[in-house]
Amino acid sequence: MMAMTLGGVFTRQDLALLRGKWGILLAFGFSIVALGLLAFFNVVIATVASIYYVGASMLVAGILQIAHAFQLRGWRSFLSWLMIGLVYALAGVLAFVNPLLASSFLTLLLAISLLVVGLLRILAGLSLRPTKFASWLLVAGAITLFVGVFVLAGWPLNSRWFIGLLLAMDLTFHGIAMVIFAIALRNTPIPE
Repeated sequence: MMAMTLGGVFTRQDLALLRGKWGILLAFGFSIVALGLLAFFNVVIATVASIYYVGASMLVAGILQIAHAFQLRGWRSFLSWLMIGLVYALAGVLAFVNPLLASSFLTLLLAISLLVVGLLRILAGLSLRPTKFASWLLVAGAITLFVGVFVLAGWPLNSRWFIGLLLAMDLTFHGIAMVIFAIALRNTPIPE
């Protein structure tokens, strides 16, 4: 007997292997929950850590883009590729130099994105009326729009802690999901 998963078939061997590691998954889940709770109690530090991660990613992407541009030096668009790399690298450096300013910019960008996505979901929901799915899309759009207004109303003061709060929530819920998955694995019988 096989159970279907999102990625394909979940075989008996897969279940046996995962079930044998349920304790490690449980410990991993509790560790992630602990990190999430730590981030909840230190949201400003979690925000700065997140910004450093984003800054490092942008800096590496910028350096790679610049290196790629120099590989194509004879190409007409060399300067465009070089400028893209320089902007990425500069943004990465600025995130390290002033992480709270970078978090302010990212929080504003997130608020604007949530407002736009919320409005688009509402419009999509209105265009799908009277189908049953439309109401779900309208509710999702209204919630997204509300969160966008909430974030924008608190900006720039909330930019010191908002990204850290998102990280804390993500870590905590991911850890809880891992704990539940591990317990479910332990309690799931392996089919013959």
